[in-house]
Amino acid sequence: MNVTAFQDAPEYHPPEHYGMRCFRLQGMETGPSDTLWMGVSEIAPGGHTSLSASSHEKLYLVLEGEVAVSNGETEAMLRRFDSCRIAPGEARALTNRSNAKALIALCMPLVAPK
Repeated sequence: MNVTAFQDAPEYHPPEHYGMRCFRLQGMETGPSDTLWMGVSEIAPGGHTSLSASSHEKLYLVLEGEVAVSNGETEAMLRRFDSCRIAPGEARALTNRSNAKALIALCMPLVAPK
């Protein structure tokens, strides 16, 4: 068993993430994982990512607040406990348009951090 207390989760800095703090919860530098890693992002009001695609599937789960998720053609507003799958190669942008912070969990296959 590998436990990561949130206060001990290492912060990481993915490119094109603005007004966000991202923390790794499992996998990579936080401990062993065979297939995926998990993180959580705190998105400040107005915080967002650029519209970009990855070659890996991404699963998002809103833990607090609300986050707009767009693939450039369609947009969905995710609220607490709503989830979204982004397919490999599908572009996505996350935006917090509210006046309160949002927390969103991310799970994706293991890839080397950049």
